[in-house]
Amino acid sequence: MSAIWTAAVGQLMVEAATVYAVVAACVSRKRPAQTATPSHLAPVSVLKPLCGAEPHLYENLAGLCRQDYPDYQLVFGVCAYDDPAITVVNRLRKAFPERDIVLIVDARTHGRNPKVSNLINLYRAARHAHLVIADSDIAVPPDYLRRLAGPLSDPHVGVVTCLYRGRPVDGIWSRLGAAFINEWFAPSVRVAHAGGSRRFAFGATIALRRDTLNAIGGFRALANRLADDYWLGELTRQSGWKTVLSDVVVETDVTETSLRALWRHELRWLRTIRSLNASGFFFTFLTCTWPMLVLGCLLAPHLPVLAIALVGALARSVTAGSIGAALRAPLRDALLLVEWAAALGGGRVHWRGHVMTTTDAPPTHSTPQPGSRPALPKPLYSTTPHAQDSPR
Repeated sequence: MSAIWTAAVGQLMVEAATVYAVVAACVSRKRPAQTATPSHLAPVSVLKPLCGAEPHLYENLAGLCRQDYPDYQLVFGVCAYDDPAITVVNRLRKAFPERDIVLIVDARTHGRNPKVSNLINLYRAARHAHLVIADSDIAVPPDYLRRLAGPLSDPHVGVVTCLYRGRPVDGIWSRLGAAFINEWFAPSVRVAHAGGSRRFAFGATIALRRDTLNAIGGFRALANRLADDYWLGELTRQSGWKTVLSDVVVETDVTETSLRALWRHELRWLRTIRSLNASGFFFTFLTCTWPMLVLGCLLAPHLPVLAIALVGALARSVTAGSIGAALRAPLRDALLLVEWAAALGGGRVHWRGHVMTTTDAPPTHSTPQPGSRPALPKPLYSTTPHAQDSPR
């Protein structure tokens, strides 16, 4: 009887992994229909919290300066005057003098999440009612803002967000990190989206209106949350607005050059997911296709099971997208399974030199509005070369 049960478990593992791999391959090849551009393009403030001179930072930010959009503002924020990102922003100002570029230097903190503190500080310089929040390490196409404007013009929409592709900088570890995004994370989101889920929002891009942000308590509602992007979407959904997954897919640089760096990054990612949906996260092991297929075939070494596993392996190769990526897929999936096991416990994560926990603290007070000054220590502002960087 035990042999029968062992074979049954093995067959079930192969079947489950294959079904997921096939569905992921199908939805990964399908793209959302492109939304129509509205007749009136509302002015937009793009909020970019920066920290350090990342690889390709200038090129990524320059892409925002080349947008085919009539009226938009770029607001960059750093926490110290010695941040090397300031030099990059000043290069942008010289290269694109026609752009409305604001740089805020403000060291104040407003909670446990450093990125949200940066957003709170730079938000006061935002002039427009439509906001786009985007991570510093993404590259965008010239029609990025236009394609976000369509769904955001719908008053029933609270958040518009974008998926992203990993762009490896160099070496095997950054390639494996890009595969984590391209071959596991993005397909998982598309599978959930195809199934009707809208419980997501991604820091690569979140577009929303100012009144929506104010209605959920502003950025301070996120100040003590690790998954600030997820909660920005979740709080708007709880308030009755819809979340839209844009047809725009941006690119993000994957810069890890060692197993240690990759492990820390992906463990933070997985522990954060577990903190948001523990029961769903437990079954994530079924998405580690290659280990599930191999282990299942070892438990149930029968021809029908092997045939099903072959289908799963082929589907996984389709998701990989290239021969090289397909050859790395067994290693990528095995590493993911080990990371999943490690993420089942523990709550400490590393982010840009900060050690944080996945347990959220209560929110702080509401976000100061543009033009207001909270009763906090005096901030530091960049005063050159544009006058609009002075306190408002």
